[in-house]
Amino acid sequence: MSRFFLSSVLGITMAVCMSLSIRANEPPALPVIPVGFDAYTMWDKWPQQRIGVRAYMRSTYDRDGGNRTADASHFLFGDPLEQNITLDVKGKGILYFFRTNHWHGSPWHFVVDGLSNLVRETATLDPVDAKRKWSNTIFLPPEPFPEPLCWTWSTTHGANLIWHPMMFTESFRIIYERTCYGTGYYIYHLFNSEKNLSQPLKAWDLRQVPPPEVLDLLNRAGTDIAPKNIAKIENKVTLDRETITLAEINSPAVVRAFKMTLSLDEAINLERIHLRATWDGAKYPSIDAPLCLFFGAGTFYNREETEFFVKGLPINIRFDYEAKTVELGCYYPMPFFKSAKFELTGITPSTTEVSYEIRHEPLTVPAWQTSYFHATYKDFPEQVPGKDMVWLDTKGIEGHDEWSGSFVGTSFIFSHSGDLWTLEGDPRFFFDDSRGPQGYGTGTEEWGGGGDFWGGLNMTLPLVGHPCGSRTVASAKNEKDLIQSAYRFLLADLMPFGRRAVICFEHGAENLSVEHYETVTYWYGIPAPSLIKTDELDIGNPQSERAHNYHSPDASEVETILSRYELGIDTFPERAWGRGKNVDQLPGYSELVGKEVFPAHEEYGRHTAGTSEFTVALVPENRGVMLRRTLDYSFPNQTAEVSVLVGSEWQSVGIWYLAGSNTCYHSRPNDELALRTPTVMTSNRRFRDDEFLLPPEVSEGRDSIRIRIRAIENNQELLPGVPFPKPSRWSEIKYEAYCYVIPNFDPSQR
Repeated sequence: MSRFFLSSVLGITMAVCMSLSIRANEPPALPVIPVGFDAYTMWDKWPQQRIGVRAYMRSTYDRDGGNRTADASHFLFGDPLEQNITLDVKGKGILYFFRTNHWHGSPWHFVVDGLSNLVRETATLDPVDAKRKWSNTIFLPPEPFPEPLCWTWSTTHGANLIWHPMMFTESFRIIYERTCYGTGYYIYHLFNSEKNLSQPLKAWDLRQVPPPEVLDLLNRAGTDIAPKNIAKIENKVTLDRETITLAEINSPAVVRAFKMTLSLDEAINLERIHLRATWDGAKYPSIDAPLCLFFGAGTFYNREETEFFVKGLPINIRFDYEAKTVELGCYYPMPFFKSAKFELTGITPSTTEVSYEIRHEPLTVPAWQTSYFHATYKDFPEQVPGKDMVWLDTKGIEGHDEWSGSFVGTSFIFSHSGDLWTLEGDPRFFFDDSRGPQGYGTGTEEWGGGGDFWGGLNMTLPLVGHPCGSRTVASAKNEKDLIQSAYRFLLADLMPFGRRAVICFEHGAENLSVEHYETVTYWYGIPAPSLIKTDELDIGNPQSERAHNYHSPDASEVETILSRYELGIDTFPERAWGRGKNVDQLPGYSELVGKEVFPAHEEYGRHTAGTSEFTVALVPENRGVMLRRTLDYSFPNQTAEVSVLVGSEWQSVGIWYLAGSNTCYHSRPNDELALRTPTVMTSNRRFRDDEFLLPPEVSEGRDSIRIRIRAIENNQELLPGVPFPKPSRWSEIKYEAYCYVIPNFDPSQR
């Protein structure tokens, strides 16, 4: 395939114009995007398209793809006064989620638009004796970080979690003052424009406290949070057939509540029945998952006989021992445009009865503004050594290659035999053709809201939980008690995508576990893209450079780079990391030792300390542009001003910045209060894909734009007196232009 697309732009433009069917000069208004605390109070907008929004997940992961010190204590760079930087971002955005292991790293600095906000946790005061001394820890100051929006390790059994949105208009930085076990991951959004946000972006500080309505909503987790005075279907059925239709709705609507009630005595026998939902007469169902896992747990076996087995906000499981029932509830809004069909399938026929309730209200928005709810089930009885599990790949789902929507959660079994060591596996998320992950976490129980394997304990909170599984194999009461599962729901921190989402997890620390996983991935999507690729500039390719009028007078000669993306371990190790059921215990593994998992490959490009200019093709109907750059990450802290030629004037549209490099430092002192003990580390992963959002003000109505990238000198040192191995330069291997567009979706074609 050609690596540049100017010749095909006219055809793309005509197709988009025809598909949109809009009057000249009257493009449809984009929906308002709920931001900040509005993302909670406007939770009915969960399915809405987020055009012009990008989500990223960064962390302290091991840059070599392994699991060094459980992915803790890897820092981008360090400043004087023991400041250790784990996240450094420029642009307009919101940090929606912050997670650390216990209090480690505290005191933390959240530096918003250059102003520092100091946050601690009470165990910081005496970290050496913290676990014995503290039973109820809180954040300091407490006012911005109350439960149930924020939680500390004394409740979560291992993690400090902050969901308080922190807005920034220019930059955001996270600093750890301590490095012992300084682990963490963070989710943030960047925006191409403020025009369609529900409120203006305003620099966050510690004076901002959550509104009562947000806390009230989260405190209602585990209950029926949906509107009550809307249309309702209520019935009871006998499970006397293999497949039973529960309900069919034949008008445009949004399901706001789907509830089932099972007999307590029969619940475990029914847990593997599949719930199936099909929207608009599609050939394939969008929900098809075992009841227990769809509703957030790996089994309905409730060892402790707790009332709220899953006390989630959008999904919950409640045991009523007086009535001898198990109540299941799902409150993810589920829009459809013509019809909906709910079924139970995989039934072993019997005289057992279940009751259910479905509440729905009219759908009033255009089809392109919202999206279908999906719960995609995957079973992984066997693992491929060295390769991530793919929990979701939207390409090809339901017979469609391109989808736009949002990734909104997971429910997953990570062991059927009580093995907690599978939890060392990292999440890696890829959106919209990126070859490197935009989301890279520190482990599976961290994703599920815990730390240190939750200490083997169970917990359930509005957005994260570990509802089932015994503390140890020896303490398990039966085989069901060996099933370990967790859940993670995304609301404010959901992750939009414009054409494809690929959600991957390691099985064990280095993809070497042989445990049996089962997963449900929750996501919204319609089978039409909101991002279309309109052009590609291949740096170093003379034909492509000429076609795009590429001009970079100070650029280096073309360089060939042999390296890798950050995808996992490079070669099979002699022994798997940690304990548990791993492939290195199986016959024949010795033949894999030393063999490559992800071979290096070649890319070619240039670097510069000056300016680069080039032209990229667009479609006039665009609502902004995402510019993706493939680069050599061995050049540190790459910084540039981006400008677009508007008329005869260059208009600055922001700073493009990528913090750090493939050289970082690792610091894991033995003493909690000790000063950092940095070890400089350089990984062999030099390839990165990085993104910059161009506002619609400079791109709408234009079929091409000329872009200027002006490198800005960045003299940030790795550590005081310790420079990075290379000077900062702007690296260019490839540029790709993606246009945001109104999705061309016609429900009648389903």
